[in-house]
Formats: sequence, C-alpha cells, structure tokens
Amino acid sequence: MMGYYIIAGLIFLVSMYVSNRLKSKFKKYSKVHLQNGMSGKEIAEKMLRDNGITDVKVISTPGMLSDHYNPSKKTVNLSEGVYSQRNAAAAAVAAHECGHAVQHARAYSWLQMRSKLVPVVSVASKLSQWAIFGGLILMTMVGVGVGQTVLLIGIIMYAMGTLFSFITLPVEYDASKRALVWLENENMLTSAEHDAAEDSLKWAARTYVVAAVGSLATLLYFIGIFMGRD
Repeated sequence: MMGYYIIAGLIFLVSMYVSNRLKSKFKKYSKVHLQNGMSGKEIAEKMLRDNGITDVKVISTPGMLSDHYNPSKKTVNLSEGVYSQRNAAAAAVAAHECGHAVQHARAYSWLQMRSKLVPVVSVASKLSQWAIFGGLILMTMVGVGVGQTVLLIGIIMYAMGTLFSFITLPVEYDASKRALVWLENENMLTSAEHDAAEDSLKWAARTYVVAAVGSLATLLYFIGIFMGRD
C-alpha cells in the first residue's frame, strides 16, 4: 500500500499548488476593476440574454469559488465575491458559468453525457474505496478469490469516477471558450481585462486536469495490484 500513499501524496501536493495559484490569481485579478462598471450578476444576465436564454436565473450563493450552474433548477449560482463584484475575475467566472447554461440550452453532447453519469457516479464514488480496501483485506484474511471479486467491483466503480473526471474536462474547457469568445465579441472587456479573465479561467481549468490525472494514476495503481494478484 506504500505505492498508494506515495501517489496520493503527490496528487495532494500538486492539487494544493494549483489551488493556491488559482486563489492567488483570483485575488490578483479581483483588483483589476472593469471599465464598463458591470457586476458579475449583470455580466451573467447579459450573456444569457445575448444567447436567447430567458428561463435561467442568476442568484448568489455562499462561499468562495463556489460558483456553479444547476441544470435541474436552471440557475447560475455565483459566489458572493463574484455576484456583486466588478472586476476581471468576477467577469471571467460569471461568463464561464453562463457558458454551462449555453451548453445546456444547445444540448452540448459532453454536458449531456456528464449529466447522465451524475446519479451513478455519486453512488459509485462513495462505495468504491470501501470495496477496494475491503477486497484487499479479504484477499489476505479470507481468500484470494473472494477478495479479487470485491476488489474488481471496487475498481469498476472507481473507473466510473475516473471516466466522469475526464468527461468533465471538455465541458469545462468549452464553457471557458464560450465565455471568452462572448466577452471579446461583445467588447465587454479591455485587452488587459480580457487577458486577466483568460488567465483566471486557465488556472481554474487546471484544477480539473489535476483531478482527472490523479484519478487515472490511482486507478492504474489499483489495476496493477489486481493484475499482480491474478
């Protein structure tokens, strides 16, 4: 199990680095005030209108970097630091979350695929670790055959979470692309403001990349254990 702890430790360190850089970038670009004077809420509402979306509400949600789009309730949820602020970081996040609303309205295939997986992955992710470690314990205490079966079940459930994390990547990158294109085409930001917004979204996207790569590395490790025991 030493290999697992090494992988987990490396993933944790890289994740912490990217997370801290993201927070640093948002803090920096929160000081780049928009010349148009619009708040995150106003930018989000305009992007929705410009894309012909009239059934999605923009609301405020507690927390930092807790921004998200809820497809079931059709709400763009902006954190308090984005909802009312008038800076490049707020503009980037608000437009990005509206990018998800546009994906939903346009039936973007990757978003549809991810949405279908949510119910299954939410259950599998909670049980996979228990099944994997339970299988490893059973292999040493009860028998290889029973333990292998439980381990394999755990690996399959974990693989579903890994698949979900990789499907999330094109969804997030496409939402950022839609946001930046709209911000540029509508002349919402100056050149410096646009560069700040783009850099903010790049670092936000990297958190998903780290999560996906980390999940894949862990999955391959468990597969290696299974194949070695087989």
